[in-house]
Amino acid sequence: MLKQLILLFSTTLYFTFHSFAQKAYSPKAENFEHSIITPKTITELKKGHYLIDFGKAYFGTLQIQTSQKQGKKLIIDLGEKLNDQNRIDKKPGGYINYCRIKLDQIPNHELIDIAIPEKYLPRRSAVSAPKEFQEVIPFRYCEIQNLQIPIESIKINLKALHYSFNDHKSSFTSSDTILNQIWDLCKHTIKATSFTGYYIDGHRERKPYEADAFINQLSHYCVDTNYDIAQNTNQYFIDNPTWPTEWILHTAKLFYTDYLYSGDTKYLKENYEKLKARSLIALEREDGLISTSSLVSGDSLHKTIGFKKVNTQIKDIVDWPAVERNNFQFKPYNTVVNAFYYENLSMLSLIASTIGKKDEANFYLEKAKKLKESYNDVFFDEKLGIYKDGEEASHYSLHANFFSLAMGLVPKEHTKTVIEFIKEKEMSCSVYGAQYLLETLLQHYESEYALQLITETKKTRSWWNMIEAGSTMTMEVWDKKYKENLDWNHAWGTAPLNIITRNLWGIKPTSAGFKIAEIKPQLHNLKYSTIKVPTLKGEIIATYNLDKDGNLSYEFEIPNNMTAIFHSIKNYQILYNGFKINDGKIELTPGKHSLIELRNKSK
Repeated sequence: MLKQLILLFSTTLYFTFHSFAQKAYSPKAENFEHSIITPKTITELKKGHYLIDFGKAYFGTLQIQTSQKQGKKLIIDLGEKLNDQNRIDKKPGGYINYCRIKLDQIPNHELIDIAIPEKYLPRRSAVSAPKEFQEVIPFRYCEIQNLQIPIESIKINLKALHYSFNDHKSSFTSSDTILNQIWDLCKHTIKATSFTGYYIDGHRERKPYEADAFINQLSHYCVDTNYDIAQNTNQYFIDNPTWPTEWILHTAKLFYTDYLYSGDTKYLKENYEKLKARSLIALEREDGLISTSSLVSGDSLHKTIGFKKVNTQIKDIVDWPAVERNNFQFKPYNTVVNAFYYENLSMLSLIASTIGKKDEANFYLEKAKKLKESYNDVFFDEKLGIYKDGEEASHYSLHANFFSLAMGLVPKEHTKTVIEFIKEKEMSCSVYGAQYLLETLLQHYESEYALQLITETKKTRSWWNMIEAGSTMTMEVWDKKYKENLDWNHAWGTAPLNIITRNLWGIKPTSAGFKIAEIKPQLHNLKYSTIKVPTLKGEIIATYNLDKDGNLSYEFEIPNNMTAIFHSIKNYQILYNGFKINDGKIELTPGKHSLIELRNKSK
């Protein structure tokens, strides 16, 4: 207890005597790019009236150049969605974007970027692109009316704004065309939503939130090696925490994940004391569990965390929107918050160890062990073999169980009943909850079921439903019926991208900067797949084939200065570069490697 007080006191002193480096992390204009997107199709609706489809939505402006004089005022509509008449939907609902612009004249031969009227821009935007750039909105379609000159004499482009992005560093294909389209949807979302240089929650607010940013970060790291956006966003959160309890508890993992991919300890060292404050350790009761129920506005903890507004309320969120909580029964001491708290303690132990604070690493590790014991004593129902929503709760939600499993709180002997319960509940969570649901299923080798959830085509809680609705970026929620004011450009819906890379293919760093990589594939019944995964040391390139006899063949290309450890999850005989191997764990050095897992020959 004394040591805990000392740690809390040192954190408070840090915040008292150290000022924030406000805006030191602002994105720089030179790190942004414009992509000129040409029309995929141009359809004449009637004389002088055309519909232009750019193929995918981007955040951008319209660029026009004519070779003849247009004497009449042009009416231009921009939008993300079409209506049933194959016209831009002018009343799309929610925050699906629509904009009308009237142009009096277009100078001959001059390339012009059309400004977006202010009334179509979000009313509240916490962050924005550098002032050197025009304001942008998301759109895929353009309608032009009153065109008096031939359509061939006018050049019309979508001028997209985004952060520096290398399209060629990553790729994925497989025998499942639905899976491929979902991966492409997610990759495009990561690129297209980067227009502020921060991980934002979509067009409506354009604000960073920790949980949104974490999923965005994982997916971004799977397609590019530009880590500036993550580092800008993480530093933004140090100055601007958000109100949900679990979002605050994402802060340490945002920083540690960046360290694993970038190999840079700078941000861990500079922000360690602040990350300790975000652990919410001050809320512990005797048995190690935490609750925010007693917190009031202006509490000293609020100031220590970094809230600028004294009336900010910290509240448990579980999932969002509220309809996606699977009827979670809120109690002062609940499973979801304490699952995140357990993970946070474990994460702080890793961070402390990384920056050479061994005593504090042990301190947090011991606290995590104590919490795990209390967690199972208080929340686990021995009779049913699953977790209830909270202390004195009578309800058993999907979230109480998949978060318990995801954070490593379920003893091995109870894993089976928890997984059975999770599978009964299907996808009764949001696109945010899906990140942790899919992750924990694959951590426990439930690849068949995880793939089924990702590639679902008949239910609204699916990524295919987003594609069918017409969105080319992942949506804020599964469908409009779950949240009326949804937007169509929310990167916290990109879980499949990082799940495919990090869990289905099982490629992730196990030491900082990808010095050591793990490759632990569980591609189930996919007939073939290829993947290219970016790292600072180069790309990991892999191919997979399943033959008619059930043998699994792999080809790997490992970049220089990296060791990759291949893990076989099957009890098959392995041929490695033509030699029989009995160990299911093989070290792959830089260069090319061939592996075959022989189904009918067990080790």
